[in-house]
Amino acid sequence: MSKFISYLKTKSFRNNLIAAVLTVAIILFIAFFSLRYYTKHGQGLNVPVLKGLSFLQAVDKLDQLGLRYEVDSVYVMDMPPGTVLDQDPNPNTFVKDNRTIYLTVSMNTAPNVKFPDVVFKSLRQAKAIIESFGLKLGDTTYKPDVSRDVVLEAQFGGQSIAVGQTLPKGSKIDFVLGDGKGNEEVDIPTLLGLTKDEALFALKGGAGLTLGTITYEGNITDSASAVVVRQDPMLTDSVTKVKLGTPVNITLSNQLRQPF
Repeated sequence: MSKFISYLKTKSFRNNLIAAVLTVAIILFIAFFSLRYYTKHGQGLNVPVLKGLSFLQAVDKLDQLGLRYEVDSVYVMDMPPGTVLDQDPNPNTFVKDNRTIYLTVSMNTAPNVKFPDVVFKSLRQAKAIIESFGLKLGDTTYKPDVSRDVVLEAQFGGQSIAVGQTLPKGSKIDFVLGDGKGNEEVDIPTLLGLTKDEALFALKGGAGLTLGTITYEGNITDSASAVVVRQDPMLTDSVTKVKLGTPVNITLSNQLRQPF
């Protein structure tokens, strides 16, 4: 042990120690500056704003800056196809040249989705369900049923839709809903002597019935002044009520109104 301590005090040890420290310092210095050169420390580019641009405009900007890009496509309703929806890295991020910028671009064609089960769901529930599938609510109509605002049928393009049927994403779905009145019966109004418009008002406004087929009798010179000469169903001693929403067929003629 005394020999080792004596060696530490020699000039030879001090020279070797100084040489070792200098060697390590030189190695670290060379490594540091080599790394700065390799990574081009202090040199780079700000990523431009690409969101909202067309795909061609975005590519042109990236090409001018020497940046590469990769593209992913998604479909977004009401968004013009070929529009940049998102980018990574974000705008104004400092990156090295030749860095890859990832773009999300809107698709040209809507993907298909399978129609969900909405029958007997409330209007609010059904609307939320179809929207979660990327579909839109179109028109709503009502028909007699004991359930109110409950979906009885879903339609697309005037045709009934089955569960699992494929439709383009973004399609508008029409609902037929129950009116909550079911098979309630109403009095049959007397339409004889009324014009078509008067008959329509009497049916819808007061009776809750609908206008069915319209036929004309004789030589019609003025359809606006033609009056109802027959109706079906007609109020009789044996038939006084029909179900709510029942269509009433009428025959119009230009004959003079008769007193009733």
